Amino acid sequence: MAVSFPQSLSPETQAAVTQGFKNAPTAIQTLRYPYKKLTDSDDYLVIKVIKYQPPGISSGADNFSFRTSTQSLQNNIKTPESIILLPIPQNVQDQNSVGWGDGTLNAFELAGIEGVNTVLKNESFAKGLVSGITQSLNKIMSAGVNGDLQNQTNSFFAAKAIQSLGSNVTTQDLVSRTTGQVLNPNMELLFKGVSLREFAFEYDLAPRDGNEAKEIKKIITTLKRAQAARTTATNSPGAGLFISAPRVFQLEYRSGNKKHPFLHSFKPMAMKGMSVNYTGSGNYSVYGDSTPIHMKLTMNFQELNPIYFEDYSDKDIGVGY
Repeated sequence: MAVSFPQSLSPETQAAVTQGFKNAPTAIQTLRYPYKKLTDSDDYLVIKVIKYQPPGISSGADNFSFRTSTQSLQNNIKTPESIILLPIPQNVQDQNSVGWGDGTLNAFELAGIEGVNTVLKNESFAKGLVSGITQSLNKIMSAGVNGDLQNQTNSFFAAKAIQSLGSNVTTQDLVSRTTGQVLNPNMELLFKGVSLREFAFEYDLAPRDGNEAKEIKKIITTLKRAQAARTTATNSPGAGLFISAPRVFQLEYRSGNKKHPFLHSFKPMAMKGMSVNYTGSGNYSVYGDSTPIHMKLTMNFQELNPIYFEDYSDKDIGVGY
């Protein structure tokens, strides 16, 4: 398979970028900025434009494990539609966050949960639910007749009764108003979930000759086309019964003909936003062929899947994700 590299690319770098693409059915469009020879000591960013493959909804036998987009896209990553080579951006960083938030569980709620859980182990769901609620109420009421808990328990159930009539009085409000106390919420910081990482890249594009101007134009056009959603109607934009997902992207930092030995990795990403400022210097100025002399390209990506502990390995090259 012939890959359409610019002649300025070294054979080593060509081999590195095309690794794993030997079975691609068509030539891969390869674009780059700046338009100069890459050497084995150069660091750069590879952006692969790939066709989106939905993960599907079937689950595996292993703990209801669902197939992820990262898994479903592996073959498409090996056969990208386009490859764009850009310099390492000025602001290189990665960040990941997980959700933690406060959670509460007062004594009445705990008694209810314990009662229902105990009975459900030995009875059917419907019968166990009724029995569990009954046992929980008995437990709460028996505690309520014990000394200081009488007023708090009465206020708790009074608030519940009033709420059933449409009142917005909370149990905490009523207990506090009648007893000067509040239910101990047993507050804890609890894990709430994962997040999807986002990345922003900004490039100054300043063509120095005609070849570089043409290359920049192709890069911008390729990215715009890849980001756009597709309709099922062939000759009628926006028509058709369904709209297909845009292309997605696999990014990788490389050093010469190898994966970068330090910088972080990416999971497949969607481009959520892209903008081009054709007056990068603040005023309109073009060459004789009307190519702007200075442009600013901004791309905003978000990964398709979260980062998990299992994504890391002792064999990782660099810092992992």
